Amino acid sequence: MLKIAFDPVYILPVPPNHRFPMSKYELIPGQLLHEGLITTENLFRPDVVSEESILATHDKDYWHQLHSLNLPAKEQRRIGFELSERLIEREQRIAQGTIDGCKYAFEYGIAFNVAGGTHHAGTNWGEGFCLLNDQSIAANYLLNNNLASSILIIDLDVHQGNGTAQIFENELRVFTFSMHGANNFPYRKEISDMDIALADGTSDNEYLSILKDTIPKLIAQQKPEFIFYLSGVDILQTDKWGKLALTKQGCKERDRFVFEQCIAGDIPVQVSMGGGYSPDIKDIIEAHCNTYRLATQMYF
Repeated sequence: MLKIAFDPVYILPVPPNHRFPMSKYELIPGQLLHEGLITTENLFRPDVVSEESILATHDKDYWHQLHSLNLPAKEQRRIGFELSERLIEREQRIAQGTIDGCKYAFEYGIAFNVAGGTHHAGTNWGEGFCLLNDQSIAANYLLNNNLASSILIIDLDVHQGNGTAQIFENELRVFTFSMHGANNFPYRKEISDMDIALADGTSDNEYLSILKDTIPKLIAQQKPEFIFYLSGVDILQTDKWGKLALTKQGCKERDRFVFEQCIAGDIPVQVSMGGGYSPDIKDIIEAHCNTYRLATQMYF
């Protein structure tokens, strides 16, 4: 059964004059339900993640400042949101949703978090709308509970997974791979185990050629027991911040190839949705929903 982490707390009020499309977290499940691709049985409501799980990844002082809403104003500006109890709860539920998704992925092969992909959060900082790094927290959960000893993180958001790279820079059991726009945020990049920085205007053929040459080699070399996939759709040509030039079909073929490799290697995969900032919300929803449609066709 396809399992998708979802909770109404994900639907935050959008700050005045803010361009971040929070409504996609409601619209994606709504569209999938409308199509009959899923039922409410496919959706699960994660609890808040434990402090123990957070502190296995994030610095204690940073977490306590977040939780007490005492993070310095400069650090809040770096995140892009003013802190609130509801925002902190949202991040905790996202992280637990990804941990729960790992458990479902072991059972069903794949599982999703309709939010997540908060890859800009590092050990002791938040950035770019990211406070807690959900896939890093979940990866450490797998390691610390002896559920996996070799993990591959495939980050195909248009922005480098700088927080993820920093968190695992000294962890040999986790291989971080980020393929992103060279000239995109964050402008100060961290060093992943493998980074591929793409030129502005990279389109379907070039992107897919690089991906298809890279992923099988990584899987063969690393022999991961678990894969985390960050499937941002801000690689689309329509994205207002992305600078790449993929079509929705190219984005769909990207997802198809990643899933094919996971299936071929019998490797469970947890998928967090990541970014998407096209001016027309329909482009964002369609591209994200294609990822779920493919998973349903290929796994179930």
